[in-house]
Amino acid sequence: MKKIIQTDQAPAAIGPYSQAVEKDGMLFISGQIPVNPTAGKVVGGGIKDQTRQVMENMGAVLKKAGYDYEHVVKCTCLLTDMGNFAAMNEVYGEYFAENPPARAAFAVVELPLKVLVEIECIAIK
Repeated sequence: MKKIIQTDQAPAAIGPYSQAVEKDGMLFISGQIPVNPTAGKVVGGGIKDQTRQVMENMGAVLKKAGYDYEHVVKCTCLLTDMGNFAAMNEVYGEYFAENPPARAAFAVVELPLKVLVEIECIAIK
């Protein structure tokens, strides 16, 4: 049976989805956007600030489920501007300094709440 993961340390879902779902030692984290969970607002600043908030939100969901960044095996990054790719990578790399997960990155026309970046991941214990 699948287990739904929910924490108030990451933004609440803004649609009919769960923050994360765990099944058979695998954790599927929905796309995280740069919303500060305390304020309930998109963080100011540019791509680096937004990427950092996304990664912190992901970390909060991982922690709630009993995982950490070392368990992440795959990420998908969505960017509204590929011109932000290098800056996003710089911050993203701080969270995966050694043995980073597999990853795909895509340019998209728009993201919810007009944010610059969204990242989803899969983690395995």
